[in-house]
Amino acid sequence: MKFIPQEKRFFKVGLHKKIHIADCGKIELEPDEQVTFTTPTGAEYDVARKDWGFYATPSTNSRLASFGLRTVLVRNSMGRAYVFLVERGKEESFEQYLADEGIRILCWLDSDAAVEAVVQKLEK
Repeated sequence: MKFIPQEKRFFKVGLHKKIHIADCGKIELEPDEQVTFTTPTGAEYDVARKDWGFYATPSTNSRLASFGLRTVLVRNSMGRAYVFLVERGKEESFEQYLADEGIRILCWLDSDAAVEAVVQKLEK
């Protein structure tokens, strides 16, 4: 793993360009290397590199859920789809963010039942 720090680059994002993001650097992974991101509350998120690309998340209905994160597939007003990881207990803040940004939930992927519901819909 190689961390490539950079002078922070700031930019605005979101529907009304009111959200400020600071780009802090890059992490370069070799195949079969992983990095783990954590929060002060103990939530964890792993990214693993393979020779063919990335495991962008751990299993959404098992490991992420056990790490305190809820996986949700969303779509913004421009039709772009995103996978968000919502910290348990932060759902109210998340709902406000969705309302402010004009984003709608397509489906939750954070439990066996939620994944099964998606599978059933896709198989129809």
